[in-house]
Amino acid sequence: MTDDGLELLHDFELRKPRALARAISYAEAGRGAALVGALYSKAGRATILGLTGPPGVGKSTLCAGLVAKARSLGKTVGVVSVDPSSPFSHGALLGDRIRLVEHFTDPDVFIRSMASRGHLGGLAGATADAVLLMDAFGKDVVIVETVGVGQSEIAIADLAQTTLVALQPGSGDSIQVLKAGIMEIADVFVVNKSDHPMANQLRREIRSTMEMLEWEGWVPELVATQALSGEGIDELWNAIERHAAYLNETGEIVRRRRDAFVHQVRQLAMGRLAARLEGALRDGDTGDLDPYAAADRILATF
Repeated sequence: MTDDGLELLHDFELRKPRALARAISYAEAGRGAALVGALYSKAGRATILGLTGPPGVGKSTLCAGLVAKARSLGKTVGVVSVDPSSPFSHGALLGDRIRLVEHFTDPDVFIRSMASRGHLGGLAGATADAVLLMDAFGKDVVIVETVGVGQSEIAIADLAQTTLVALQPGSGDSIQVLKAGIMEIADVFVVNKSDHPMANQLRREIRSTMEMLEWEGWVPELVATQALSGEGIDELWNAIERHAAYLNETGEIVRRRRDAFVHQVRQLAMGRLAARLEGALRDGDTGDLDPYAAADRILATF
């Protein structure tokens, strides 16, 4: 590790907020391996929440409500808000952070926007590193709020211990999400904007869809919220705590953490293989080979 990295590690262990920001920047730049290696043993204590759902459902407002609730209980919070990438700069558009503005001045809340950079799963490449670093920094709760792009949102379930799927009444997107197989990843369904005239209908549709599936162990809870007014946030937090208790009592939490580890290892390995493959395609001599033969030749060099 460089002198700069050692200084960063020292500041990180002193819990300096700027050190956490710098560490995540290192991860985003592909330089986080040494830091993660040094800090990995300190992680594994935080509650990791995933918040997903179609665009416009109010995920950021729900996130702000959950942050406020956690803080009222004396918990420190980290938020990873995975924004759509700017088509020009490839940076995060930062729209979601505006809704979290009331928490910016709280020293016990750390908010970081990350660009999805076109990842179909709605998760930025360094999201797992950011979650691990916030955990190692000592945050009690880490919330990952994702872009919300439909079925590919199932990637969040590989990272979070408790996955919240938010839906809104009167939206065809909600019905499409229910049909897309996202039912299986939800630990808690959240019907936001519950004052909408079609809220009860959406609740019935969710329950009807759930009845067609067979559940082993935990059966997802269904909570209605009006995030703008804060209505239902206490009930949502209680559902999260009941799921956490279930994970601990059954030992399921061990499997969830193992799944998160395997997910990150897979993503890192796939990324490195993809980089090597691109290099081989660019520099390799495939001559007049057909695509299958060319693929076999390239794979034989790995």
